[in-house]
Amino acid sequence: MTAEKVWALVQQGFVDTLYMTIPATILAYLVGLPLGVLLVITRKGGIRPMPTFNKVLDVVINFLRSVPFIILLVMLFPVTRVVMGTSVGTRSIIFPLFVSAFPFVARMVESSLNEVDAGLIEAAQSMGSTTMQIIRKVLLPEALPSLISGAAICVTTILAYTAMAGAAGGDGLGKIAITYGLNRREYGVMYAASIALVVLVQVFQLIGNVLTKALDHRHR
Repeated sequence: MTAEKVWALVQQGFVDTLYMTIPATILAYLVGLPLGVLLVITRKGGIRPMPTFNKVLDVVINFLRSVPFIILLVMLFPVTRVVMGTSVGTRSIIFPLFVSAFPFVARMVESSLNEVDAGLIEAAQSMGSTTMQIIRKVLLPEALPSLISGAAICVTTILAYTAMAGAAGGDGLGKIAITYGLNRREYGVMYAASIALVVLVQVFQLIGNVLTKALDHRHR
């Protein structure tokens, strides 16, 4: 395969990978962020303790996190067909990526919020702040640097999942590296796609690190 064809293939794979990753990440945070908040505020000793609800939510999130992505991808074929209109192709991968990622996001958010100084929460409670005010003005702002750092990790995790998109007829850099590179013994394609994927991961990680440092008032 000529260098021009390899470059064109990698470019398309780059676009397809972002096409799957960005929407899946946004959707995962739309669901995972509130769930992470709920895990923190409803735990025993939280600002809104609901032990039974917290335990059920904890079990559900743990169950979803424990299912390998490739298995979840196959299990969700019927649901994906209903939600996305098809169960094969690059677009269809967005839904299983989202389902696989939001429990991970919830745990990352939970971990970040647990780092917030309990004294700040107690001070807000003593001043009569409501649950929503504590969440919006204390928990989320104080945990923002950690949340940004966690978001970078979540994005790179979703990027890794896209490598299995080929199992459902999807495209992306991972499929190019395996199908066009490894399986067809076009090792130049495999290395080019792998390097592009590594660069993409590093870019997201760098952005996350820069934003984390910029927003972390503790290190100013």
